[in-house]
Amino acid sequence: MTSDFADALTSGRALVLDGGLSNQLESAGYDLSDALWSARLLAEDPGAITEAHLAYFEAGADVAITSSYQATFEGFARRGIDRRRAAELLTLSVELARDAAHRARTSRPLWVAASAGPYGAMLADGSEYRGRYGLGAGELERFHRPRLEVLATARPDVLALETVPDTEEAAALLRAVRGLGVPAWLSYTVTGDRTRAGQPLEEAFALAADAEEVIAVGVNCCAPEDVAGAVETAARVTGKPVVAYPNSGEAWDARARAWRGRSSFAAERVRGWRAAGARLVGGCCRVGPGAIRSVAAALPPA
Repeated sequence: MTSDFADALTSGRALVLDGGLSNQLESAGYDLSDALWSARLLAEDPGAITEAHLAYFEAGADVAITSSYQATFEGFARRGIDRRRAAELLTLSVELARDAAHRARTSRPLWVAASAGPYGAMLADGSEYRGRYGLGAGELERFHRPRLEVLATARPDVLALETVPDTEEAAALLRAVRGLGVPAWLSYTVTGDRTRAGQPLEEAFALAADAEEVIAVGVNCCAPEDVAGAVETAARVTGKPVVAYPNSGEAWDARARAWRGRSSFAAERVRGWRAAGARLVGGCCRVGPGAIRSVAAALPPA
């Protein structure tokens, strides 16, 4: 699949992704300790989301990932939000990121990636870090397809199929994006050289090797120490550009709904990721605008 965004991945310097949207919103004083996470603000304070995106663009990010990671028809329904309004909020997530791009004080191209988190994100119980939900591939495809259709209609530059914990859900997502007319990247959350569910990364990345819709593969929301090996494997197995945006290195305690441990995110690591094949680099949870500014500065020129 060809697109302006796909072309950008194969020319010039690597593109810089943003960092964690939720931590930027929390730093602005918002309480996100709720099952909808940052998606709650789509209904309650959309301007705050635009400002968070803008902070990353002005820190040097080329790509904003939308606030739709935990936005699902099922999750919104639990709050009494019907499907029509839920679809409007999903569309709004793309529009807010696009508005931030228009407001950013830069002449470089800026892009919008529409986030589609895994089934476990909707459950809001940490199961996206385990996978294997007890659902079949058909059930997972039926869960993902309606949301992806709405996001695709909003015309993002790319769909971010992110924080995928296992190959079963990856296979369902690859079927769900067929025919939508928008390119996608597929990124797993991993531990060492395996998915969170324990499958070898070679097997996991191979699923996307021949998927026309997928223009990049890689990892996100993992420890920074696990990125380099995963990037090398993804590039070797698929021959596609690689996406890499780990979290800060802290660990999420789903029971306490809090982060534990110390940060190990270091911007100088991105040079090695870039050399191994990464074309999209940034941060995930607990990586803020300051770190993204450092990432942008650390990337070698085209």
